[in-house]
Amino acid sequence: METINLENKKGKVTISKYLQGQFSEHLGSGIYGGIWVGKDSSIPNIRGIRSDVVEALKNLHIPVLRWPGGFFSDIYHWRDGVGSIRYPIINTSWGNDLESNEFGTDEFFDFCQQIGAEPYLNINMSSGTIHEMTDWLEYITSPVGKMADLRKKNGHEEPWKLKFIGIGNEEWGEDGHMRPEFYADLYRLWQTFAHQYDPTQPPLFKVACGPNIDDFNWTNVVMENANEFMDGLSLHHYGLTDLWDKKGYATDFEPKEWDSLLYSIRKMDYFIHEHGLRMAKYDPTHRIKLIVDEWGDWLHNEPHTNPAYLYQQNTIRDAVMAATTLNIFAKHAELVGMANIAQTVNVLQSMILTKKDQMILTPTYYVFDMYKYHQNAKRIAAYNDNGDPLTYTVSEKDNKYIISVCNTSQTEKNTIKFIFKDELGGILYHKRLHADKNDAHNSFNNPNNIQLMEYGDYQITKNTITLPLKDKDIVTVILNK
Repeated sequence: METINLENKKGKVTISKYLQGQFSEHLGSGIYGGIWVGKDSSIPNIRGIRSDVVEALKNLHIPVLRWPGGFFSDIYHWRDGVGSIRYPIINTSWGNDLESNEFGTDEFFDFCQQIGAEPYLNINMSSGTIHEMTDWLEYITSPVGKMADLRKKNGHEEPWKLKFIGIGNEEWGEDGHMRPEFYADLYRLWQTFAHQYDPTQPPLFKVACGPNIDDFNWTNVVMENANEFMDGLSLHHYGLTDLWDKKGYATDFEPKEWDSLLYSIRKMDYFIHEHGLRMAKYDPTHRIKLIVDEWGDWLHNEPHTNPAYLYQQNTIRDAVMAATTLNIFAKHAELVGMANIAQTVNVLQSMILTKKDQMILTPTYYVFDMYKYHQNAKRIAAYNDNGDPLTYTVSEKDNKYIISVCNTSQTEKNTIKFIFKDELGGILYHKRLHADKNDAHNSFNNPNNIQLMEYGDYQITKNTITLPLKDKDIVTVILNK
């Protein structure tokens, strides 16, 4: 049994709500069928956005949603997707499908309002222009002017609310094949013209394109040359079971693939630490936040599906990986200002899977449901270590303690005990997510195979709470201080 003494620990660092952000991109059925069904669909919807998905996502208190990509953002031209006449394009980023542009800027902001999330807009730097960017920002946020008139003509009188923008996406890769020196200069230029046009809204929070996994040189060069012009620097890291071109499947996997995926996911801890050291050379107070705006498990697409659609099942293994990663983000809450799991619906490690009029919630959805109570709480402790199967976050908010623990072991039970300074109050919430099979998941034939269960194994004695855990077990308890 592990014993964690928190008698002298006080919550000082806020676990930002933005660490539980989401990401939706135009690929596969991530948008069309997953979020957008059209106003004339027989599937219940509000202004074309499916109502069952909205209600499910509202429950997660999603703080921020990134859109339209990803890779897709660098072929996206916003004027194709506004107004009564839409202009389809070929989605060369993902499968060469015809992108209808039915779901565009106004639909995205409407979706954000419906689910209660703030929008995070990714700007097309690769094939777009500064003029196109400024027109887009004016269209979204300006109360007056040519672009504001166009927005009003399209049915939205008042400016949309916008705080977060990313200038470029993965410019080191196929989005631009740029060198960091070139990108840093280009970013300095573009951000100069990225304005907030609504005087009633705060200035834009500008996110520069950061590194891929362990490209520490990119971080060093971009920070050295452009740090004074940015508010955030992005980082992308996906968990893999093997090499990039040898991805394992979401189900029917060998036990070793559990361990290899966990090892890969836990590299996030190392990447954040190492990039943070390089950022601190130029920003010792961490004014600039690390924005992990793509993360999650990237597994092989499901059999008989288009590889470009990135459709994968979601099991208890994915839930364990999600909880582990959220605990890592809490551990680095001084530096990490936002994180966006990929992706919200039907793509990669999603919250929701849809099939025509059916919808199921994934095990990862339930992890976010349990962890939402940590949003904007004060961190007391957060822990992850490659040599320990247990990982956890302990926080306090509204005179309550929130404790989330994940046992990452696929075979062994574990117990953890937390000691607080004062006698503990009564339990307010006690939930568990667990499955006996390593690849247990929900399906359209069995949508409730995995869901939250009451957790009654806790033991409270004065100032101590003991939490026995099954293998592959995730628990959250909330109790009065």
